[in-house]
Amino acid sequence: MSNNDILKKLRVALKLRDTDIVKILRLVDFHMTLPEVNALFRKEDHPNYKEAGDQVLRNFLNGLVIHLRGPMPPGKQERKG
Repeated sequence: MSNNDILKKLRVALKLRDTDIVKILRLVDFHMTLPEVNALFRKEDHPNYKEAGDQVLRNFLNGLVIHLRGPMPPGKQERKG
């Protein structure tokens, strides 16, 4: 299953519009335009099809957590290192 397939299934399951996906990506400071997002959901043989890389899927999932749960309160963030 490709990253595009995962995004498509999540979009349908959560009843998200393409504009919602753009907003979710902005929650994690990952900016994509509406036409770029539309290209992710086209058929593979379409001339404007764009493959969703791991970075797009990762940022979408991180943004989705914030969208559904809200931002993590200060002091509760994980320590790195």
